[in-house]
Amino acid sequence: MEVELFDYELPRSLIAQEPHIPRDECKLMICNKKTGKITQEFFKNIVNYLNKEDILVLNDTKVIPARIFAKKETGGKLEIFLLEEIKKNTFLCLTRGKIKKVTHVFLKNGQIAKITRLKNSDKRIIEFNETNNVYKLLEKIGEVPLPPYIKRQYDNYDRDKDFKYYQTVFAKKAGAVASPTAGLHFTERLLNEIKNKGVKIAYITLHVGIGTFRPVKEKDVEKHKMHSEKFEIKEEVAEIINKTKLSGGKIVAVGTTVVRALEAASTEAGILKPIKTETNIFIYPGYRFKIVDALITNFHLPKSTLLMLVSAFYEREKILECYKKAIEEKYRFFSFGDAMFIY
Repeated sequence: MEVELFDYELPRSLIAQEPHIPRDECKLMICNKKTGKITQEFFKNIVNYLNKEDILVLNDTKVIPARIFAKKETGGKLEIFLLEEIKKNTFLCLTRGKIKKVTHVFLKNGQIAKITRLKNSDKRIIEFNETNNVYKLLEKIGEVPLPPYIKRQYDNYDRDKDFKYYQTVFAKKAGAVASPTAGLHFTERLLNEIKNKGVKIAYITLHVGIGTFRPVKEKDVEKHKMHSEKFEIKEEVAEIINKTKLSGGKIVAVGTTVVRALEAASTEAGILKPIKTETNIFIYPGYRFKIVDALITNFHLPKSTLLMLVSAFYEREKILECYKKAIEEKYRFFSFGDAMFIY
């Protein structure tokens, strides 16, 4: 299966650079898999397409301020991007700027951190002062880890706005370095409206990693090595999802991260297991979905694993038709963009 099958032309003007405010008034494309019908809505009307027998599954991961700017002992500037916490106050990271095998850097608040190069790897290890609460420190000195297609001048931009809108309103568990962007469209008001209709809401956690932005470089899709991400599904969540499935309700996944977690934790018979682990599941056309019935998602990059997952959930040709329609109708694409609902 060639990666070129998942390519499409996108005008740069349609790559959303700013969040939509209010969140739930962005555009929503409804794609009916059975009829092939495409309907255009506002996101706040998603409630009309959910039934009281259904369950909406959200990812409650919280994005950490993973981008840090520091100075080396020589006075040179260094950009640091945290990847994941490997133990208390210690993270894997990437750096932009030359460093020695062991480099001490000065953070914005004047404190010192130690960075160590890893042999035969582009990754580094950064150790913060043990007396610090790292996450509180990051809130003071870190920047929002926006994806590379969203352009900001980091010495002059609205930090508070990005902190607010690149985070879901239900974010709870710190650990992600990218937002589960399908969840960005929900407001407290909309979630309450969905609950009042009788639709169940459940939360899983998958900490989105930087690998979500990495392109597929292999010509043959099946040769691509998928990145791993940590996730957790609690026992009570697995139980309510399984009950919904057995009773005939739809399992509505909000975002590809939720799909990855649910499918990775499901048996071949479609029974969801409580689990805390990592997954490198790679979903592309030909995959048989075991538990997910409907999907809310954004519009994804060409040749990306996310577009391949969506193309597995629907037909690749149909998805590309939807994307073509979205371009014609000037939908906004990618992280801060509009959404689609496939059911």
